[in-house]
Amino acid sequence: MPRDLAKLINRVALVLLVTALVACGSASSTKSNNSEDVHLQLGVRYLSMNKLELAKENLLLALKNNSDNTQAHNALAFLYEKLNQPDKAKEHYETALDLTPDDLGVQNNFGRFLCEHGELEEGMELLSRASSNPLNDRQWLALTNAGRCGLSMGQKQQAENYFRQALQLNSTYAAALSEMQKIAYEKGDYWAAKGFLQRYLGVATHTPETLWFAAQAERALGNKELAREYKNLLLEKFPLSNEAKKIVAVKDF
Repeated sequence: MPRDLAKLINRVALVLLVTALVACGSASSTKSNNSEDVHLQLGVRYLSMNKLELAKENLLLALKNNSDNTQAHNALAFLYEKLNQPDKAKEHYETALDLTPDDLGVQNNFGRFLCEHGELEEGMELLSRASSNPLNDRQWLALTNAGRCGLSMGQKQQAENYFRQALQLNSTYAAALSEMQKIAYEKGDYWAAKGFLQRYLGVATHTPETLWFAAQAERALGNKELAREYKNLLLEKFPLSNEAKKIVAVKDF
C-alpha cells in the first residue's frame, strides 16, 4: 500500500482550506470551529510528514472539539492503519461513513481498507460507489483501488478494466501503471509491459515489484543484458525484498 506527499494526500482523500486563528474577542463558537479546523489541518500535515504521534495528538484534539468531524475520523483511521491498529482504523472509518454516507473520500478509503483486510464484497461495494460517482474528481483513485480489490477476488479481466478506466482519467497515475505492467507481463504481452514501465518511470521510481517484472519481461524477450541490469538494480536497491530473494533463485540470468 503507499509514497510522496502528493500521493499520501490523495490516498487520505482530504480537501482542506487554510484557516486563520481568531482574535481573543471572537465568539466562543467561532473559536471552537477554528480550533477544530486548525487541529485537523495540523494532523493531516503531520500525517503527510509521517510524524505520527503529532498527527494523532492533533486529530484527537479536533475530535475533542467536534466528535462528529467526518474528516478527522477519516484521517485518524488512516493513521491507525499506519500504526498497524486495524480495529481502531475500522472503528473510525465506520464512524466517518455513518456521519457522512456520501463522502467520496471516506467511501474510497474505507473500501480500500476493507478489501485489504479480506472484506472484499463490502469493500468493492464502497469503491464502486466512489468510482462511479461523476462528482468524484478522483475517480481514477477509486478505480485503481477497485482494480486491486478485483484482483483479490480473482476477477482479473474486471480488474484490468478498472485500471484502464483509471488511466483514461489520469494517464500518469503510477499505481495503475504498475498494475498494468504486471497484468501485461502475466498475459505474455512483454512489449506492453515495457511500455507501461516506461510510463511509470516518467512519474515514479522503481519498486521491487516493478524491477522484478521488468527483469522478467526483458528475459522473456531475450534481452539478457538488460534483464541482468534490472536484476542487479533490484539486488542493489532492495536486497531484503521478496523479489530479490526470488530473482537470486533464477539460474539463467
